[in-house]
Amino acid sequence: MKIQAGDKHFQALNEEIRACQDELIELEDVMGQRYLCSGLSGRKVRISGIPGNALCCYLDDCEVEVLGNAQDATGDTMNAGILTIHGHCGDATGYAMRGGMILVEGNVGYRAGIHMKAYETQVPVLVVGGEAGSFLGEYQAGGYIVVLGLNTQDHAPVGRFPAAGMHGGKIFLRTEAEMPFDIPEQVVAKEATEEDKQEIAPFVEKFALAFGRDAGEILAGRFIVLTPNSHNPYRSMYVTN
Repeated sequence: MKIQAGDKHFQALNEEIRACQDELIELEDVMGQRYLCSGLSGRKVRISGIPGNALCCYLDDCEVEVLGNAQDATGDTMNAGILTIHGHCGDATGYAMRGGMILVEGNVGYRAGIHMKAYETQVPVLVVGGEAGSFLGEYQAGGYIVVLGLNTQDHAPVGRFPAAGMHGGKIFLRTEAEMPFDIPEQVVAKEATEEDKQEIAPFVEKFALAFGRDAGEILAGRFIVLTPNSHNPYRSMYVTN
């Protein structure tokens, strides 16, 4: 089923999506509507145009594909499913993700993966093909963030202060550049081993399949992996008696 978005309100669009029982729902001419596919489950949706903020917030086991860019807070508090972006994403991509996977072909803005968390079998994954802005993985408590830097040669594919306040999960940065700067002292940064790479290989393979890339070639690159060395990264800043 095809749905023309145009100037329709996001509530009307979401109602149409939920009412549709077709295997594939195609949203066309999307023009900045926020909260599209909010809390949606059991659907496959393809979006043409530019969705607004909080796309797929609380998504619960859907496949959503965007043939273009997405704005801020994409995948906010996502529970399950796969969100594929054939373009770039704005700030706070994957905010508070609790599960599922977000694949971004291009770049993401500031604070991607902020407050990501995992619980038992719920492990969120964010894979970025290009670069990430500052404060990547801020307060990360679980899950995986993988930044591939596929078009980056002479600098790390991440802005300032990655992993600030990180106390769980892992961040992988594919780069031939020197160790990223501004790594907080509560975080360990080391070159990824082949065993480390195998840990993210399934995510990279999904990315490569979605965007026509060679997973083996990507994984052959050098990766830096960031992990927390403290479950209470701000303890040294607290005042105690």
